[in-house]
Amino acid sequence: MSAVTAPAPLSTTDIGLVRKLEDAIGTVIRGKPEAIRAAIVALLSRGHLLIEDIPGVGKTTLARALAAALGGTFRRIQFTSDLLPSDIVGVSVYDQSGKVFELKRGPIFANVVLADEINRTTPRTQSALLEAMSEGQVSIDDTTHPLDQPFMVIATQNPAEHYGTYPLPESQMDRFLLRVSLGYPSKAIERELLRERVGSDPVAKLQPVVDLAAVRTLQEGVESIRLDDALLDYAMTIVEETRRHPSISVGVSTRGALAWYRAAQAAALAAGRDFVIPDDIKSLAVAALAHRLVLAQAHDSLGRSRTEAERLVGEIVGRVAIPT
Repeated sequence: MSAVTAPAPLSTTDIGLVRKLEDAIGTVIRGKPEAIRAAIVALLSRGHLLIEDIPGVGKTTLARALAAALGGTFRRIQFTSDLLPSDIVGVSVYDQSGKVFELKRGPIFANVVLADEINRTTPRTQSALLEAMSEGQVSIDDTTHPLDQPFMVIATQNPAEHYGTYPLPESQMDRFLLRVSLGYPSKAIERELLRERVGSDPVAKLQPVVDLAAVRTLQEGVESIRLDDALLDYAMTIVEETRRHPSISVGVSTRGALAWYRAAQAAALAAGRDFVIPDDIKSLAVAALAHRLVLAQAHDSLGRSRTEAERLVGEIVGRVAIPT
């Protein structure tokens, strides 16, 4: 039996790369360090990010800036009611001259994929993302095709609209490592943006600050981040509380618990530590867990459901004692 190779320890170079990535994206997404950190945590965790917010606050810009800072490929998929699964993954086309089928790769074959307004397409088309997000591959005509690595989906949806939308099924929501919102910028930041960006695209000027090989190394480094058993028990207590709460009909899944664990490791790495502290877990609880809950009482809007789920997670986290 061959020995398992242990992940390389965290280095100052790794920490510096994360700082460069945050600083580069921060030149475009102003005044939103938490959102930038969440995107980087999702990337380092090999996870995916769901952004629920109103139009025009920078969701697309965040995705483009992340891809540009990585030096990776970026594709945007505008989800509409008539979008087909083949429009996402691609299709095999018969080549008459060579008498063979050739794969015409869809936009899913990119390092950063923006699934814009994901809830505007049918569940059948939404499901085309499941294999890609879970396994980093797609199956077309019984043939499996690996996706480029690193691979990350950043999806957006508007919580304020109802007509012409299809709620994301629980299985799809569970594939997103984190769910965040950007919100409006502060008055001072917005004033700067209005003065500086009229007629210009700041992402077009953004140069890569890391390469894809370095990102893959950072992703492997997440596995070496230590998490004490007491913190693991703390996290599991919170997960179990979501399954027992009277206002929650379906609590956090095992996949959700694993995702939260991995996100805490990535947050520690992004902070320059090789070990997880309670705040790494606590600070990510709402973003990592709330979107995985199914509430016992239905709400009449996506925004209200989100607010209530986040309130419940905050309530549970607030009453579970932090280990000392």
